[in-house]
Amino acid sequence: MTRPRPVIAIDGPAGVGKSTTARTLARRLGYTLVDTGALYRGVALAARDRGISWDDEAAVMAVSNEIRLGFVSQGDGTPRLLVDGQDRADEIRTPELSAGASQVSAYPGVRRALLDIQRDLGREGGVVLEGRDIGTVVFPDAEVKLFLTASAEERARRRVKDLQDRGMTADYHEILAKIRSRDDADSTRAIAPLRPAEDAVILDSTSLDLEAVVQHVLELVESCN
Repeated sequence: MTRPRPVIAIDGPAGVGKSTTARTLARRLGYTLVDTGALYRGVALAARDRGISWDDEAAVMAVSNEIRLGFVSQGDGTPRLLVDGQDRADEIRTPELSAGASQVSAYPGVRRALLDIQRDLGREGGVVLEGRDIGTVVFPDAEVKLFLTASAEERARRRVKDLQDRGMTADYHEILAKIRSRDDADSTRAIAPLRPAEDAVILDSTSLDLEAVVQHVLELVESCN
């Protein structure tokens, strides 16, 4: 390992628990947490704010080059997304923005605009990054690569619970349909499709709780030291 501390790359489909797993790992290890999916959600949100359709590739790409994206940490280390200096973290966690993120992330210009940001945040190691192409594109040399998966039905149940816990209404069947649609869009897009890296550890978390997943990754971190 060339870095003093590893880069931990966690990839997987929508609603699989990547964010919760990454947040827990970063806190226990004292690592920096980078929510790469939030960056794409930020682009989708900024485009919507400007009245730009997510179908307008050129306009969305222009937005991704114009806005300033970054993170500020809460007391527990959880990163909150800043868009042009404003905290927009609570606004991006909706099914609508999830779909928007999937759509804008398919545009090569948007991915290029955000790639350097992601790499700069994790270059020195001691970082947990979660997304859909961390181990394949952003950090193909990451010391720890996990591809986290679960059944679409289980992911829909988790998403419903998450939304309800935040006081939002949620329809299971609607969310399940959106998850399946996003899975198809993410795995078939031409640029950086969702897939595990060849050297990634694939972990099905359908029947696992958070602690079991976290312990599995901690063992992977320990094995690379």
